[in-house]
Amino acid sequence: MSVLAEVSGNVTAIGYGLAAIGPGIGVGIIFGQGVQAIARQPEAYGVIRQNMLLGFVLTEALALIGLVAPFIFQGIQ
Repeated sequence: MSVLAEVSGNVTAIGYGLAAIGPGIGVGIIFGQGVQAIARQPEAYGVIRQNMLLGFVLTEALALIGLVAPFIFQGIQ
């Protein structure tokens, strides 16, 4: 006798939840290293902060693409 497991509901929510771990770790690394760099060279605060925010924006953009992609590709199988 064969028993098949069935998953009901929206599996994309689980997939996005797992995919959001990567950007979360990336944001933590960006800000952690940025704070260390500012502590080592306070005179370079402006450049470090600018690069830190740029990295944050790019990382979060990837997370938002991951949120929107299941809705775009929902009908494609």
